[in-house]
Amino acid sequence: MSPALIAALPFLGAALPALLIRTGRNNAASVSAVITGLALLGLLLHLPTVLAGGVVESRIDWLPWLGLNINFWIDGLGMLFATLILGIGLLIILYARYYLSNKDPVGQFYTYLLLFQGAMVGIVLSDNILLLLIFWELTSLSSFLLIGYWKHLPAGRQGARMALTVTGLGGLSMIAGMLILGNIVGSYDISEILKHKDAIQASPMYLPALLLILGGAFTKSAQFPFHFWLPRAMAAPTPVSAYLHSATMVKAGLFLMARMWPVLSGTPEWFYIVAGVGLITMLIAAKIAIFKHDMKALLAYSTVSHLGLITFMLGLGTQAGALAAVFHIINHATFKAALFMSAGIVDHEAGTRDLTRVSGLRKLMPITFVIATIAALSMAGIPYFNGFLSKEMMLEAAAHTAFLGNDWIVPALATLAALFSATYAFRFISHAFFGPVSKDMPQTPHDPVFGMWFSPAFLTVLVVAIGVFPMAVAGPYVQMATNAVVGGGYHMHTLKIWHGLTPALIMSVIAVTGGLLFLAAHAPLQRLWDATPRPDAKVIFDWIVAQVQSASDWITQGLHNGAMARYLMLFTLASVGAGLYAFTTGTLGAQTRALTPVNGAAITAWLLLLTAAVCIVALHHNRILALVLIGIVGLTVSMSFIYLSAPDLALTQISVEVVTAVLMLLALNFLPKVTRIESSRFKISFDVMLSVFAGVAVSGLIYALLMRDFAFAPMSGYMLDNSYNLAGGDNVVNVILVDFRGYDTYGEITVLGIAALVIFALTETLLQGASSRKLIAWRPDVARGGDKHPLILLIVTRVMMPIALVVGLYIFLRGHNEPGGGFIAGLVVAIALVTQYMASGFAWTQARQKVYYHVLIASGVLVAGITGAGAFFNDMPFLTSDFGYFKLPGLEKFELATAAGFDLGVFLGVVGSVMLALGGLSRLARRAAMGEQDGEEGAHIAAEKPEARVLAPLAAGPYPPEAKVPRRWWSTARAAQEATKSERDQVHENKVKNKEEDH
Repeated sequence: MSPALIAALPFLGAALPALLIRTGRNNAASVSAVITGLALLGLLLHLPTVLAGGVVESRIDWLPWLGLNINFWIDGLGMLFATLILGIGLLIILYARYYLSNKDPVGQFYTYLLLFQGAMVGIVLSDNILLLLIFWELTSLSSFLLIGYWKHLPAGRQGARMALTVTGLGGLSMIAGMLILGNIVGSYDISEILKHKDAIQASPMYLPALLLILGGAFTKSAQFPFHFWLPRAMAAPTPVSAYLHSATMVKAGLFLMARMWPVLSGTPEWFYIVAGVGLITMLIAAKIAIFKHDMKALLAYSTVSHLGLITFMLGLGTQAGALAAVFHIINHATFKAALFMSAGIVDHEAGTRDLTRVSGLRKLMPITFVIATIAALSMAGIPYFNGFLSKEMMLEAAAHTAFLGNDWIVPALATLAALFSATYAFRFISHAFFGPVSKDMPQTPHDPVFGMWFSPAFLTVLVVAIGVFPMAVAGPYVQMATNAVVGGGYHMHTLKIWHGLTPALIMSVIAVTGGLLFLAAHAPLQRLWDATPRPDAKVIFDWIVAQVQSASDWITQGLHNGAMARYLMLFTLASVGAGLYAFTTGTLGAQTRALTPVNGAAITAWLLLLTAAVCIVALHHNRILALVLIGIVGLTVSMSFIYLSAPDLALTQISVEVVTAVLMLLALNFLPKVTRIESSRFKISFDVMLSVFAGVAVSGLIYALLMRDFAFAPMSGYMLDNSYNLAGGDNVVNVILVDFRGYDTYGEITVLGIAALVIFALTETLLQGASSRKLIAWRPDVARGGDKHPLILLIVTRVMMPIALVVGLYIFLRGHNEPGGGFIAGLVVAIALVTQYMASGFAWTQARQKVYYHVLIASGVLVAGITGAGAFFNDMPFLTSDFGYFKLPGLEKFELATAAGFDLGVFLGVVGSVMLALGGLSRLARRAAMGEQDGEEGAHIAAEKPEARVLAPLAAGPYPPEAKVPRRWWSTARAAQEATKSERDQVHENKVKNKEEDH
């Protein structure tokens, strides 16, 4: 199984648990376990290769010119972390099946878990820093969903926001640092970056890159001063806490430091920053953990402390430190996951995890007691458990480390941190499981079912096995991962329990003995701790967030006050200022071209255009007149396109003008026909001067460009030369749209569809509640014509409809070689449909409309996307078209191009978007007309009766259950008639009811 597929599997299967939850919790859990198990199996198949020192790679060129390639690799470090992520993830899935309540949306939980799991696997297997950054941000987003899984808990929502804020900001910092490394090396592939240690550390950008990357690593791994977010994430369900604290999320920062260790370590900056922050974090978090009463909070701060320990070891910059860090990553994952799951069992069975309320649990929960005790003793660093071995390595390294020229600061602080660690581990055991059975527990606890205690029990078996047989159980993994961290060539010494009477052993004895003494004096120390004022990181964070929000509000409200004129003024000023700076500081060569002769027709069109533009400015307060003048400008521009031999642009411009005019008329129908003059004379004068200056500047720029030859060959030459050879089309404009710049067109139809959906959503909002009542109360400010559907217009449009459709089809089919194409054809067909609405009315036309406009938009985007993706099967980039010539009996040889499929998607998207926007605005007019005719009865129908919505565009989606029409993707005239009849009946019933109530 390729590394890419291993990383993709959790994402590919993430939706299955949410879908299968309807068949039962077991099926949702089982499919999640199968997906994780398959990924783990695929990973372990490469284990022999990686243990032998090899690397498994999977490389896909995506955007090589940007340095973004889908490159994955499995080396020793990636193998270690991926095994922890998938292996512990499998145990968490089993544990969560029995931990979560029947009221919890389990399918949703497993979906979030698989998304998070896939993001973590993607991080550790990525061989491209841009790809790694994508997965890095996905972990922040998916962990936000997991931490806030219990949405009903305010602490859960706040913890999720805090985690997202801190890790998200750190991710932005890391992005900048990683991009700097890529620019230094000239490649964004991690395997290539790791070969250029000397170039990176010699670069003047080394320190900025180091600080930025460490910003991302420290926030992710909750290092001081960013340690506060991790304990707040404890509001998440225990399976989430166990997973985040043992094998994922917080380990991502450690992975990043380990991955970049070969090129960033070994400098004084690395040592003092990384080792110093790790040592401070280890000490502070351990001290706080001692005085926490919540079992999960105690374990959370202990996690922060152990993360500091690993960071400290990596910060030493030595191979021995890297070895100890890798070994403790394994050990911490095993005992910490077991401890969190044990705390979850206590909470699940006793109804509380408060150490002041639980005690004596060893008598009631013997299995849980054994599991938790073994894991806690390992965390305390007691011999014959795996935590002892890596703790001894840490103390040994600390004993030989000088800090700022002093030989005792680091050993003393490391010993004190180990003492605190032993204290909170002993407290976890003694206060929860020893002493008399508490009478204050909400419910009498007992050991859970096998499915809940199996996962932590399995991990404690590993804790003991590694502690007793370290070389046999963990040695190969530690060796291969350490080699990957240090860059290869490291031969690990034998891992064993007894190394003789060493400084590390003496420091360890002091730590354990001090921990027992500290535990004995815990009660008075707790009272002293509670009475001592100290800064609260959460309060500080909340204050900073409040200040940033206040400043943002001030800036936003100052700049974005809702006045469009102000936005345009600022934009114009900025543009003119930038252009003026470029003009005054740049150089302008001599003119190389002569003026083109101008005939009388061009001068007349120019004068017409100028006159219309001036009239728009002078008469813009009259909305209808301004719209007509804008149409004149658009038609004049269309004629200029024809004059300049650009028929495609002319057809597009004319079609857009017609559609825009109709939509604007519908929108302006609800606005006053004449607006007041609100600007002062000074502002009007300023706007006139700014507009004239900007217009002259832009005209001068265009003139300067047209009168000079470019120093490089224009792109148009390439398009003209290769339009037919590469895409099989003589219409260069269409070929550009569907092939050369097809990605732009694909984005444009997507944005067009989104805009139509936004209009639909806005009109849906206006058709409900208070907005609907205001709409019904609206009255036009001018008298309406008496004939709503003029007979001549009605007949002409119905006769022209099939002709317009044929013209649209003709324009679509000829577009690849002659003026036309999917965009123009879509506008032509949309105009044909618009005229039906104008002539025959909304209800009559909509009742005969056979297709959802939503479906048209979605179909257009899908058809265009699928057509573009077909290029992959020909080993070509996305949206690369292909063509060929075919001969059928009785016909001449003809051409078929895949671009026609893409053009069909454009056509569908344009028609759906225009008609959906038209339908939304038409519904507003129809609702207003109902109110104008029926008064409050119409309001009642509009607000309450679902049948009244039948005549809306079918894009409105499935009808409400009580609607008296079939739920189909098409409508019928009978359905419309029934709905209209239902409206009349409802009006009559309301009138009778009101009379009875008045009586």
